[in-house]
Amino acid sequence: MLTPQTGLQEIINNCTDNDLKKIAQKVKNSERITEAECLVLFEKGELGYLGSLANFVAQKLHQNKVYFNRNFHIEPTNVCVFTCNFCSYSRVYKHRDEGWELSIEQMMDMVRKYDGIPVTEVHIVGGVHPKMNLEYFCELLRKIKAHRPDLHIKGFTAVELDYMFRKAKVSVEEGMKMMNEAGLQSLPGGGAEIFAAEIREKICADKVDGPGWLHIHETAHKLGMPTNATMLYGHHENYAHRVDHMSQLRNLQDKTKGFNCFIPLKYRSGDNDMSFLGEVSIIEDMRLYAIARIFMDNFKNLKAYWPMLGRQSAQLSLSFGVNDLDGTIDDTTKIYSMAGAEEQNPVMSTEDLCALILNCQKIPVERDTEYNEIKRYDIMDEPIVN
Repeated sequence: MLTPQTGLQEIINNCTDNDLKKIAQKVKNSERITEAECLVLFEKGELGYLGSLANFVAQKLHQNKVYFNRNFHIEPTNVCVFTCNFCSYSRVYKHRDEGWELSIEQMMDMVRKYDGIPVTEVHIVGGVHPKMNLEYFCELLRKIKAHRPDLHIKGFTAVELDYMFRKAKVSVEEGMKMMNEAGLQSLPGGGAEIFAAEIREKICADKVDGPGWLHIHETAHKLGMPTNATMLYGHHENYAHRVDHMSQLRNLQDKTKGFNCFIPLKYRSGDNDMSFLGEVSIIEDMRLYAIARIFMDNFKNLKAYWPMLGRQSAQLSLSFGVNDLDGTIDDTTKIYSMAGAEEQNPVMSTEDLCALILNCQKIPVERDTEYNEIKRYDIMDEPIVN
């Protein structure tokens, strides 16, 4: 039976390209690859080669474990002051009657719906509504914490936070401290898109720029708040833009060690202003996951967001370096379903998610938001409580 170790050695022995052979040897020796070498992987790395390298790294870090958590999403609104060309989700403020705007009480009803259910995280993210300001969301956070103190609150992209802080006329440092004291414990990775200014100008010109996104996440890290990191790929960017984006994240992780995971997000072309671009193939998806696992050597966790990819592609990603499939979601997110993702009703029970992972000969492990292990499901000899 071919192990990741022997499989990688076979790749090295049979590799006829000197650049790729050198990179494979560095991966075997746990040496960091450079930006230039990462670009080589994009330009010359074939799928089998990349999968072997990524699987070797993932196996060394996690053995056969694949993580998930029990979470639910609250999307306060899809009304937004920004007009990102890739977005199929938001509605501009003057057409807010076409969208939704949840009150604090409506959002608390969603939280109360999970009373007595063993979820560990609520994920709060949505559009940037001009009337849902910093104090509004601080009040929501305080009420959630008062109702269910054990529930981890992960919320608000850097785009939402940047707007809230500017509107409230507070610094990033002041605003993040206010949110943290109100109950916010970690940040999702949304809004990063591609850091390169020339690409942001094409896809999201009017929202927080790359340095602003990085500053907000670095500030969160300094407050002891872990965050996630994302990259939107498969649109106007080229390979060099992807390498630059991942390198900036890797550099900040070297500095703060505050990122929980990296999440590549596939551009979905349904019903938005960039639909003419189409979408990249599943092969390109897997190549990117593998390269991210190889290059992002200080990110222990690589997540495939299954509602975006679909269940079968998410399973396939587990052979290309991915070790996390997000959570049970419970049909509470519309961001990708509105853009034409395979999962139009993204809900899986814990049992469904465990079965999906077990079918790939991997071990399902329930985690909390910060990747502390809660329970392994490798021996399915007891009922799973959803």
